[in-house]
Formats: sequence, C-alpha cells, structure tokens
Amino acid sequence: MTHALSDHDGNALRTAAYGVVPLRTAAGGHHEIAEAPGAAGAAAADSGAAPETAAGQSRPELRKAIEEIVESGFVGVSLRVHDERGEWAGSAGAAELGGTAKPPINGHVRIGSSTKTFTATLVLRLVAEGRLGLDVPAADHLPGFGLDRRITVRMLLQHTSGVFNFSGEVYDDGTVVPGIPIPYGTTGKEWVGNRFKAYRPQELVELALSKPARFEPGTGWSYSNTNYVLARLLIERVTGRPLAEEMRRLILGPLGLSGTVVPDASPEIPAPHARAYYRYEEAGERKTIDVTRQNPSWISTGGDMISTTQDLHTFISALLGGRLLPAPLLAEMCTPYPTGIPNMDYGLGVFVVTTDGGGTVISHNGAAVGHAALMYGTPDGGKTLTAALSCVDDAGLSIAAAFQKAQRRLLNEVFCGGQADPAQPTG
Repeated sequence: MTHALSDHDGNALRTAAYGVVPLRTAAGGHHEIAEAPGAAGAAAADSGAAPETAAGQSRPELRKAIEEIVESGFVGVSLRVHDERGEWAGSAGAAELGGTAKPPINGHVRIGSSTKTFTATLVLRLVAEGRLGLDVPAADHLPGFGLDRRITVRMLLQHTSGVFNFSGEVYDDGTVVPGIPIPYGTTGKEWVGNRFKAYRPQELVELALSKPARFEPGTGWSYSNTNYVLARLLIERVTGRPLAEEMRRLILGPLGLSGTVVPDASPEIPAPHARAYYRYEEAGERKTIDVTRQNPSWISTGGDMISTTQDLHTFISALLGGRLLPAPLLAEMCTPYPTGIPNMDYGLGVFVVTTDGGGTVISHNGAAVGHAALMYGTPDGGKTLTAALSCVDDAGLSIAAAFQKAQRRLLNEVFCGGQADPAQPTG
C-alpha cells in the first residue's frame, strides 16, 4: 500500500521507502528469468509462451539485477524499464511459493502507497478545473469532522497537516500510539484474523482526529495515511461522485489504464498476478498463509490500488510529461518540501529523490502485505522504472532491508549507469 512501513516502526526512512507497508523476506523460489521486449513479449509471457528477446535488448545488467533481488529474499519480481535504449520488461523468481511458473511480466500487483500519486493527481485535476483551491482550508469542503481550519488542501497532499496517522504513530521518544490493527508491529496476528473486515473511510478519519495532532499544521512533515483518506473524502464531496468514478473520468479512462483498479472494499485482484504471503506465529508454531485476497479498505486511499508495471509506466510518464496537469500545477507537485530523510524530499503525492549520481527522479513506491510496487521517472517522464515484487511479509518487516536494497540497486542501474555501490542502504 505502500505501507507506511514507517508508519508503524517510526523510521522516517522506511516510511518513505515503503510508502505504506513493508514486505517480508520470502523463501527461495526459482531464480530463472523470463524476459520480453515491450507489450508483445509481455503478452507472450503472460500466456505461458516462451518470450522472445529483441535484438539489442537482452540487457544482461537488468536480468542480473532482478535475479539478485530474488536471491535477497523475494519470491518474485517483474521489472519494466523505458529509457534511451527502448523498452525492456522481464521477470525473475516464481509466481507462487514452491511453484515453477515465473511471475507474469505484466501481472497485477497491489501498489500500496503508489496510490497516493494517483490520488494527488486527481485532486490537482480538480484544482485545474477550478473546483478546489490548494491553499483553502480543507474544512471548507469537509464540515462535520472538526478539522483544524489551518489545514489546507496542500498540507494534506504534502503530509504537513500534522494529523495523526490512523495506522499508528511512533514518536521521537519511542512512544508508540496504535491506531487500527495493521499487519505490522504488535497487531499482525489480529490483522490476519480480520483481513476481510471492511472499514469506511469516515471511521479511519474519525479515529485519527480523536488523537492529538503530531504537530501544528504547516510546521513539520510526517507521513500520514490519514491525509490521503481526507483527500478521498474531499474528492467525493466536491464532485458528488465516488472516488473510483472520478479516477476513471480524469485519469484511468483518458490514459487507457485498463489494468488499474480502485478496489474500495473488494478483496479480489484480477488475473494474472503473483501471489502474496504473510508469516506469523501461533502457539509457538510458524505459519505462512496466502493473503493475495485481502480487504484493502483498512488502508483506503493511503494505499489500496491495484495496477501493472505497464500501467504504472504509462501513468508516471504521462504525469511527468505534462499530459495530466497544467505546467504550473505539475511544477507545484514536484516542488520538494524537506522531510528530514537524506536525499528524499516530498512534493504533492510524490517523493523528489536525489540519486547517488546527483540526478533527480520523481517517485512513489508502495508495499501492501506481500506485494510491493516501484515507480520512478525522470522529471520530464522520458525515462521510467516500474516494478512489481512479491514476498512473504510479516509483522516485523523482515523484508525491509532487502526492499531498500532492491530499490537502490535498480535506481542505480537505470538512472546512474550502475556505477554506485548497490550494497549501501537506501537513502
């Protein structure tokens, strides 16, 4: 969901890296790689046919990178890169534990906090239509919550509102204030037993607003899923239509994103997809269960969407290329606000990342209990990296270090020519 990984362990770097929720170390699986150039190859791979590799597109450095990611503990990974050499897509590992089939090259994946970029873009589209103002009090459109009138629409998108994160907060002194039961921390087993429970966005917001704010509006930065559930309610209030309808009208439909889903409270995920897993202990016995089907309403617009690597590429390329927002609003979206995380600042629904090579990329990654997504683009949208990962997640975020390393490995390979040391921790 991009889980706010950091949401529950208090580590700002992790929060940024995972978006919403982190992943867990997965056992081995097959390391054989499938690769395909472009959509035709992806379709062949998804149908079970052996994909062909286009001349000049073998990209051994990308094959090696995804192979190493699987060896680091992921069950499977699918990668798509668009750059000056064209398009390359491939997958490594397995679609399910103990299986031999590779992950679908363009399969569906729960994208976690990458959802926030879609949501922010939708809000900014409404700003462009004159339906909303970025610097007006959010309370003007959301009466009834008792929202602090100093909180503006911009602060919600920028994570500068100070509003409590309904999935839990960890303060600088180590104090933990829990929110709803989530898959991480001490509530993991409770989440397992209630993973099909439906939450209404209003209840998530009401819970958050019943807790003390983290700071005065506009005086700090803290990643809070509540901001984006408020953004969802704002969209629905201003338009009079469900979020999913507005997403289709303004983003999914115009871009032809047929593989992208706004699931609301549905536990389903379209085929094809790699499977997602969760490991926990019960009565001293370790259990691993399939959590591919799960109700994502507990995270709502903090990280509930489903997409594909092709759709994520199309979206981030179109967004950064100026096809979705007027130039002034796109510039505001990508204007960095300091987060306190080295080389990672935040705009409006995007991270502004400084690479090891000194360049800038625009990104929002996410994780969603056994699934994760990576989404990066150069500021002009001309070069993109999108990926889908699957793993065995757990309450302790055991996959966190491998996830950070995987991000940095791919970022350096694609945007820095592979010259940086991938063994260094992300950020």
